[in-house]
Amino acid sequence: MTLTKIKRRTILSLPFAFIASQTHGSEQGWRALAQGEAIALIRHAQAPGTGDPANFRIGDCSTQRNLSDEGREQSRRLGALFRAEGIQVARIYSSQWCRCLETAKLMGLGPVNELPALNSFFDNASRGPAQTQELIEWLTRQDQSQPIVLVTHLVNITRLTGIVPRQGEIVFIAPPTVDEIVVIDRQTV
Repeated sequence: MTLTKIKRRTILSLPFAFIASQTHGSEQGWRALAQGEAIALIRHAQAPGTGDPANFRIGDCSTQRNLSDEGREQSRRLGALFRAEGIQVARIYSSQWCRCLETAKLMGLGPVNELPALNSFFDNASRGPAQTQELIEWLTRQDQSQPIVLVTHLVNITRLTGIVPRQGEIVFIAPPTVDEIVVIDRQTV
């Protein structure tokens, strides 16, 4: 299998860099995650619609686009998949959006920590470069002794990797280095 590499300066200088993953659902991503050699990025589970209503407020789910019943079931399936692949517990970080927090909680892999660097910038793309840089810097400081799972949004994953993920899709990346993001694998649920 060929790993896909993308230079950091490319990520930050283009609105969306495109790369095609060479794999879909192989064991490489799971093995790397278990060994501390990968980070799992997950786009939140099924939430009908696009973006959020004009009255959107963090912390008030009634103002947001939320998971459907199918999305809740998909979140539980995500957690079951992690456990089936040997990941019983992980460090879970989530966007502060309710659909991401609920996805992360329903996975049942451990306490969910809010991380603003994972928040959507769909309605304000100009925040994308700085927020992506903040996320990369945060990732480079993380201890990989326990699997790390990040639940976020399409725009965040696309900006970081060039991949346009489906709702509930997992994208495995190697821990970022100074100048590149390496996509190891992808898995859909």
